[in-house]
Amino acid sequence: MLRKLAMILVAGLAILAGAAFAQSGAPVKIVIAFPPGGPVDFVARILAQGLGEDLGQSVIVENRPGANGAISAQAVAKSAPDGTTLWFTSAGAAVMNPALYDSLTYDMQRDFAPVSLVVNNVEVLVVNPANRATSVTELVAQSKQNPNPMPIASSGIGSMPHLAMELLADSSGAKLMHVPYKGAAPAITDVMGGQVSGFFGDIPGLIGFIRGGRLKPLGIAAPSRHPLLPDVRTLDEQGIHGVDSNNWYALFAPMKTPPARIEQLNAAVRRVLTSESYRKRLLESGAEPMPSTPEQLAALVKADTAKWGRIIRDKKIKGE
Repeated sequence: MLRKLAMILVAGLAILAGAAFAQSGAPVKIVIAFPPGGPVDFVARILAQGLGEDLGQSVIVENRPGANGAISAQAVAKSAPDGTTLWFTSAGAAVMNPALYDSLTYDMQRDFAPVSLVVNNVEVLVVNPANRATSVTELVAQSKQNPNPMPIASSGIGSMPHLAMELLADSSGAKLMHVPYKGAAPAITDVMGGQVSGFFGDIPGLIGFIRGGRLKPLGIAAPSRHPLLPDVRTLDEQGIHGVDSNNWYALFAPMKTPPARIEQLNAAVRRVLTSESYRKRLLESGAEPMPSTPEQLAALVKADTAKWGRIIRDKKIKGE
């Protein structure tokens, strides 16, 4: 009975908080960790549109790239905890940066309140269509034949694309050179332009280029094939194991944001991600909608911080 009363009270507070917030007319700003044009930006703008419709408020996206998301994180951590400024990020800034940097300007446990997981993505290795390789194993063979390491792009030091590349080198013996960029968009541009040989990226940011013939997919870094790329084999199927990489995107608020406001935002995210129209748009892009409770997101952050932190320390990777 007490638990049921508590749930009713929380729901009531969330409704009151939402009404008060809507009356204030304050716009909601979603700060993202990467530049325009990449997969994080793509999903953030879909989410912003859905939240704006659900909350009946203006929801805008602000790009604050740099330092693998640390710049955007610091900006949100220092903002007022009133629910008007939110942080949307991939896993990198949330769970990898603590191992990449000896001193961060933010702390996930101290500075952020989890709102909800939003989507999960798998990584796909793509190359320029002019490359003769038709599989990851053929690309690995190319790298071993050349005297110089093959340049492979990433969206930043310690990002999921970077770590997927490192795992590929370990698992296959490929001779690879990491080329970090400030976000996925410039990395993709240079793969298409031939400045670098390949890129591990999130499918939402790559599927349009793949369908348009501007990028060629060689392998999926996941246990199973992706429904949008059914003919592209997994790395496991190609005999390369241990490279599975999931890059989730999630929404956070500054710590000390009122619990009722967190509850309201979480409920709105859930409605957006389970609505037929928005769910269809995300699935068609290659992203898997995956709303969660704040507690589930907190547990994921804790588990992945330990998992990826161990790999980063073993590799002695340091952020710039």
